[in-house]
Amino acid sequence: MNDADKVIIVEGRTDKVQIQKVIDEQIEIICTNGTLGVERLEELLIEYDLDNKDVFILVDEDNAGHKLRKQLSVELPHAEHIYVDKTFREVAATPEAELAAALLSRSIAVNPIYL
Repeated sequence: MNDADKVIIVEGRTDKVQIQKVIDEQIEIICTNGTLGVERLEELLIEYDLDNKDVFILVDEDNAGHKLRKQLSVELPHAEHIYVDKTFREVAATPEAELAAALLSRSIAVNPIYL
């Protein structure tokens, strides 16, 4: 684990890879690999000290993503939500420029080549 003050929670590894291409600051990106069980969510809260970090939730615009966003909202009420356009449905399928704009809207530094 690193000591980044910001954490982005995503569903899968391809989402993480897409975000890593665009961001330009030290941010921990956590993959949930789908819906979380209570025990795994508790592990993440402790392991990444999520109660004391700036947490961002960026999940797909589909049923599984909506379910995960709702679950995370309950456990992490201080988390900020980042949304991708419903047209793209998946974070991994969102063009870099669109993703960069969404991240920048939450004051996350992005590589200017994507703007």
